[in-house]
Amino acid sequence: MTQTADIHPTAIVDPAAQLGVGVEIGPFSIIGPKVVLKDRVRVISHVTIAGNTTLGEDCVVYPGAQLGHPPQDFKYQGEDTQLVIGQRNILRENVTMHPGTTFARGRTVVGNDGYFMVGSHVAHDCIVGDRVVFANCAAIGGETVIADHAILGGYAGIHQKSRIGRHAFIGAMAMVTSDVIPYGSVIGNHAHLAGLNVVGLKRRGMPRETLRELRAAYRLLFAREGTFEERVDDVAHLYSGNAPIAEIIDFIRADAKRSICMPDD
Repeated sequence: MTQTADIHPTAIVDPAAQLGVGVEIGPFSIIGPKVVLKDRVRVISHVTIAGNTTLGEDCVVYPGAQLGHPPQDFKYQGEDTQLVIGQRNILRENVTMHPGTTFARGRTVVGNDGYFMVGSHVAHDCIVGDRVVFANCAAIGGETVIADHAILGGYAGIHQKSRIGRHAFIGAMAMVTSDVIPYGSVIGNHAHLAGLNVVGLKRRGMPRETLRELRAAYRLLFAREGTFEERVDDVAHLYSGNAPIAEIIDFIRADAKRSICMPDD
């Protein structure tokens, strides 16, 4: 354990833990022997970090967060799996994140610059991208993939093994049991596709012409004429030069455990 960290006298830090330069560990926190805290990680207070868990540079962890404890899966038998959290993530009060399992990916991976609000949960073997937002009590089941820039509203629940595409928006209290296309916006219980995340795309500077084509492609994809497969082929042909539309087509055509979330009839 490095001596460059600022550790409160009431904190319990295992001597085998690896602490980077400028790490701060606040009152009544517990840091286990296999934990790695990179430079300038701040653990505010009353936080427990266990297991084979790594936090990247400049993360901030607020009171009550519990990281790296055994996954909530009956098949888990104490194997040494990983939780890897990237840089500059904000984990607010009572956030929970669990490591992977040997019967899936073996690790849970969280990207950079995420904001995880009070009580949000990342289950075992999930992959979470960069610059995501989990609002209060949003939770994702095991082996779920959340792509970059996705936003989960408060109390949203994502079924295990689902995929949420880049820039997707999940409405508050939505229960998502199907894959959500990139740039899509879903609401409801069970959730249905309610359009595109237009507000988010405008905020992130998507060019007007690209957004116009994206809207037209969306209308064609989810029209009533023909089969869904035929409409996917038509959109792929008509908008082959539009990168976001190509991303949606690739997402739909990819092998997946879940069906695609569709508009409500």
